[in-house]
Amino acid sequence: MNFYYMFIIQGNKMNILVCIKQVPGTSKVEVDEVTGVLKRDGVDSKMNPYDLFALETSLKLKEKFGGEVKVITMGPPQAKEIIKEAYAMGADEGALLSDRRFAGADVLATSYTLSQGIRKMGDFQLIICGKQTTDGDTAQVGPEMAESLNIPHIANVLKILEVKENSIVVEMDMPDAIEVAEIQFPCLITVEKDIFQPRLPSYKRQKATENKEIKVFSLNDFKDKDELRYGLNGSPTQVERIFPPAVNDHKEIWEGTGEELGNRIFNTLKHMKFV
Repeated sequence: MNFYYMFIIQGNKMNILVCIKQVPGTSKVEVDEVTGVLKRDGVDSKMNPYDLFALETSLKLKEKFGGEVKVITMGPPQAKEIIKEAYAMGADEGALLSDRRFAGADVLATSYTLSQGIRKMGDFQLIICGKQTTDGDTAQVGPEMAESLNIPHIANVLKILEVKENSIVVEMDMPDAIEVAEIQFPCLITVEKDIFQPRLPSYKRQKATENKEIKVFSLNDFKDKDELRYGLNGSPTQVERIFPPAVNDHKEIWEGTGEELGNRIFNTLKHMKFV
């Protein structure tokens, strides 16, 4: 476990929220030529892999200190499936933000929408997000959510070192160093992969929670109902072009002595300007 040492006042339970997202389970996804967004209907989907590490972190904290773990996601109705997966892993409550007016949101509109959904769900000591999503890779939504909620945040958390009554001490991965920081509750952190090894969903828990309620919120449920802050209307950035990665299956088979092959590899890398 990535807890070095931990301390919390006896009887003080943690109320934790985890942000999760449904992402395509394949790279073969079509793109809407008009809006520049992914066509997700009919595409095999899964929980964003980075969010599994965030969820596992929350469950470890719940096991150690008690309290509740809630999850929230934004997407079409089929995104309920990842909330069911979270239930099977141990989450206590989940909510889906689903409204056509949320569609086509960039990171700013997405983070604002999630922040409004979080306000609807209640108060939390700790909000945990995965480092980024595999379909966007911006790593911006977590910190922008924290700004919308007006709470402190720390990104790229490698380890949780200590949990105190009113704060948490973490180790974060910076470009040139590893830093240790203490942050006051309520706060938001984004965690790196492998902070904990995610557990497998429990079949027994899956059967026990298959009819468990999933709350669904639309724009009409939010305090701020200004449509200009959501979806495409609330997105100041627009995607110029998006495309799946090109498939490159070219291969060559070389034969020769070790010295000949070594020289050939070196010359090839030099020609490609890798060295």
